[in-house]
Amino acid sequence: MLASQRRQKIIDLLTEDGMARVAELSRIFQVSEVTIRQDLDKLEHEDLIIREHGGAYLKSLAAQVQSFTFQHQENMDLKSRIGARAAEMIEDGSTIILDSGSTTTEVARHIQEFSDLTVITNAVNIPLIIGGRRGLIVLLTSGEFKAPTLSLTGQKAADFFENLHADKLFLATAGITLKAGLTYPSLSDLPVKKAMIDAAETVYLVADSSKIGKQALASLGALSLIDYLITDDSITNDQKNDFEKHGIKFIMA
Repeated sequence: MLASQRRQKIIDLLTEDGMARVAELSRIFQVSEVTIRQDLDKLEHEDLIIREHGGAYLKSLAAQVQSFTFQHQENMDLKSRIGARAAEMIEDGSTIILDSGSTTTEVARHIQEFSDLTVITNAVNIPLIIGGRRGLIVLLTSGEFKAPTLSLTGQKAADFFENLHADKLFLATAGITLKAGLTYPSLSDLPVKKAMIDAAETVYLVADSSKIGKQALASLGALSLIDYLITDDSITNDQKNDFEKHGIKFIMA
């Protein structure tokens, strides 16, 4: 991996987790701690991060949490369309799981008119969107707060799904490829997402077309983990054909 690629993945990881230690980054990227410190020095010089003893954190983190916004706000029109299409897959009287993220938040915005729905989520912003609606029961997992994604993570969040059953899961991702499957910028959420999948009868991956063909650092597993991909119509015919050959079912927004 080139140094520029490694530094971009460090930024991706910090955008997901908020902060990281030098020793952890050294282990993840399999380079020396001296090399990681050099990377962090350059990123700090570019005004992207703030160094602290033994690590670094995302510069925009505090303002982002205080305003309750996500770092990534691109393609919001597409994400809103995907959220509306995903809501059409939901029936009153069912139990669903909503993963954290900007696209799953758009799903939450489109289920506010349901009158009998149980929603399980690890996203701390979603209860604020739908929690006051009559007929919507919201269960929020336990776990460690992860500021950039406004979510709860860690083993306690994963354990929350033990012995639970949901009709449908709406899962987020950072990247989706045939070779790497579902990928994410860091390792921290993988146990939670696996627990969500195990608890759900049907798994819908909600991802705008910019995520297709993109590969992030950590792989959750093969595309066989999902039942449907809900995406927008900007996906190319070649991409669609390639995925359909591997058994992926599409729902277009």
